[in-house]
Amino acid sequence: MAGYTPMMEQYLSVKATAKDALLFFRLGDFYEMFFEDAITASRELEITLTGRGAGMEERVPMCGVPHHSAEGYIARLVEKGYKVAVCEQVEDPASTKGVVRREIVRIVTPGTVMDAKLVGDASNNFIVGTASQGGRIGIAACDLTTGELYLTSFGQSSEAINNVLNVYRPSEAVGDEAAIAAIRETLHPAGRVLSTTVREDAGTDKLAEQFPEERWDAHESVRQLAVSRLVSYLEETQKRSLAHLRTVKAYDTEAYMSLDAFTRRNLELTETIRDRSRKGSLLGLLDRTRTAMGARLLKRWIDQPLLSREETERRLDAVEALNKDWIKRKELRDELGEVYDLERLAGRIAYGTANARDLNALKNSLRRIPAVQELCESLGAFPLDSLAQGMDACEDIADAIEAAIAEEPPTTIKDGGIIRSGYSEKLDELREASQNGKQWIAELERREREATGIKSLKIGFNKVFGYYLEVTRANLASLPEGRYERKQTLANAERFVTPELKEKEALILEAEDRMFDLEYETFIALRDQIAGQMSRLQRLAESVAALDVLQSFAEASAERRYTRPGWTDGAGYDLLIEEGRHPVVESVNENGVFIANETSLTEDGGSILLITGPNMAGKSTYMRQVAMICLMAQIGCFVPARRAVLPFVDRIFTRIGAADDLVGGQSTFMVEMKDIQIMTEQATSRSLIIIDELGRGTSTDEGMAIAQAVIEYVHHHIGCKALVSTHFHELAHLESSLSGLRNGCMAVRESADGVTFLRKLVPGAADSSYGIYCAELAGLPETIVSRAYSLLNDRDTAPVAVAQMKSEPISPQAQTVRETAATGVESSPQSIMQLSLFAEEAPPAKAAKSTSADKVLDKLRKLDVMRMTPMQALEWLNDARNQLTESGGAS
Repeated sequence: MAGYTPMMEQYLSVKATAKDALLFFRLGDFYEMFFEDAITASRELEITLTGRGAGMEERVPMCGVPHHSAEGYIARLVEKGYKVAVCEQVEDPASTKGVVRREIVRIVTPGTVMDAKLVGDASNNFIVGTASQGGRIGIAACDLTTGELYLTSFGQSSEAINNVLNVYRPSEAVGDEAAIAAIRETLHPAGRVLSTTVREDAGTDKLAEQFPEERWDAHESVRQLAVSRLVSYLEETQKRSLAHLRTVKAYDTEAYMSLDAFTRRNLELTETIRDRSRKGSLLGLLDRTRTAMGARLLKRWIDQPLLSREETERRLDAVEALNKDWIKRKELRDELGEVYDLERLAGRIAYGTANARDLNALKNSLRRIPAVQELCESLGAFPLDSLAQGMDACEDIADAIEAAIAEEPPTTIKDGGIIRSGYSEKLDELREASQNGKQWIAELERREREATGIKSLKIGFNKVFGYYLEVTRANLASLPEGRYERKQTLANAERFVTPELKEKEALILEAEDRMFDLEYETFIALRDQIAGQMSRLQRLAESVAALDVLQSFAEASAERRYTRPGWTDGAGYDLLIEEGRHPVVESVNENGVFIANETSLTEDGGSILLITGPNMAGKSTYMRQVAMICLMAQIGCFVPARRAVLPFVDRIFTRIGAADDLVGGQSTFMVEMKDIQIMTEQATSRSLIIIDELGRGTSTDEGMAIAQAVIEYVHHHIGCKALVSTHFHELAHLESSLSGLRNGCMAVRESADGVTFLRKLVPGAADSSYGIYCAELAGLPETIVSRAYSLLNDRDTAPVAVAQMKSEPISPQAQTVRETAATGVESSPQSIMQLSLFAEEAPPAKAAKSTSADKVLDKLRKLDVMRMTPMQALEWLNDARNQLTESGGAS
């Protein structure tokens, strides 16, 4: 570093300790960046790049931001995936000779952002620590803003890792090289998660000090490694006490329903598919929470449905009690609405960033707890009563804050005005001295005006010159000689001091300085005292958040007329839903009527439902609603049904909607096959499988073969509950060969005026998909629609072509695939019988421009008379007669 100035040498020495971060180097009122950091920051922040002489012949690149607005710039850099090291002056420049000593006071990374405004009140910002050992992965997930720390471990597989990471959606990960590599493999290539590799020998010797009340399982050393590496990283980057990280919430992944990324996305649990918005998701529907911590916990409950019947029943008991008593629920909601974010308040207090207003917010929140406890106890439900009794109102903390902190303190903590009068005798004395001094100044100003006769004379103050007497130039001749010492010259006035004023100034400023210092010291002592009670505040925050979620469930259930679910007893594992509804679709269909449907998946009546029917008839909505009802029940919420008796589902698998993976280089069909491969690997007899439009994306023959093979595999090998929809009506024959499968279809009413989708599931199989009709509804030109009908009818009346298809030579490989799909057993090519897609007798061809009579005849051919009531048949016949009469084409 020869040739650099002392300041630049200091910068380079500090930068050497944070090579992977952009260094914000404090110089006066600015944070400056130099060299490559300056070039990067100027580009990312769109600020001017300048230069500075550094003792060398060439100027070095430089850019900077004001210190008072630095947080916004830091947030922008962190959001882009950068680390930012903040270097502050740690000595008083006024009392230091030479270069002021500077040190890095914190390193801000995506996972260590402490500003709740940047994270979002209703969101968590998790950083995960990872470790890999003996074929197992340990994950420690921490939200530094709230002090939450969760710990788990599981077998090392990409699906297991992905399912856990989907719960926390971390913005940063730290761990050993093997664990970080495993995490990177499971993350979507487009995802941006900052990852840092730490030493593999990072020990666990500090765990006892950081978590004095924890008892570690010797058989789960991979968990200890994960949390140890995370805590070491946080200490290294934050360079301060982590007093709010004192409790580890360890759990086993087997305690919760496992949900993969596709299922979360397809069911739109926490965000919508279209725009990733909270509104329109299950979370947005159920969120009637009144606190930010309750909103965060609600999301976690949705992400982790329970597998414990006992705990689920406890939640449902509480929801039922709250649901029945509207008045007390309203009072409880009002009380909770006055409770601030206890988790983040406690985090700021422990972190040392809380101001006096934060303490008052904590006090006001704590004052609401006794009323909350009383309301819970009065509802008479054991879970609520137990929750209320477990709450510690922390009245001593609220009393201490009320005694010390002023009612409306300033936001800063170093400029005074934060400690209440009467709290400190010494502080009151200094305040009196300061106040008396200011009164003396006002009296001096009056006397000097009388003595000089200058009515405009005034005494002012600034931080550079202290107190002064200011006289306009027009009145300078009226000043007496000798007593006034010139201090400063202005354009239209002169400023003076007198020996008397200088003497009093010293006393006043000394009193004010000591007063500000004492106020600051008193506040810090109180804040540290409260930080020592962190575990009490965090336990209270947990209880209040849980209560908030329970009342949110009750509020949503009462508003939407949901009912309490029951559970299947015995080994039958039946799933019965009467008048089930899709909660989100129903909520946005306020002006219409949502058609409720029944679901019966039983051991005797069939555990697989094969659904056929047209597009737009409601197949996808129906299947989703069954999954949503099961999930809602297992988070402890009432469900949208008149009655529901459900099993405990260990996993839900969904394949709904067409979605390709362009970044991963996979087509829609390949994505579907990957999803189904995961199902076949991980589904158990206690799972729920939902597949929409099985077999699409490839040729008709192959798609139908795959669909049948998948259905047979689920039936023979997995034996779980399944809802499968398809356009291959020919697969309806499986009902006769698979004892556990039943056919269902979405009802359609045809009339002379068109087709009506009734959104009602009925037994049996459909014989048409009405695809061209849906195209017509979408507004395709009449030329296209007519041509499509023509081609369809040409195809139906082409026996020669069909015969050619039947007699076309088939390769032995293709024969084997088709026979295996149909029977589940591989056969020799000689034993193959190809399935005909057009077994019915071909109807006459339809002209491109059909008459009204042709249209009526075409609809008559498609009419399922056996499913019509006598009244429906009469209505159809009357409509047809009218249409023929009006067109003059009756025959």
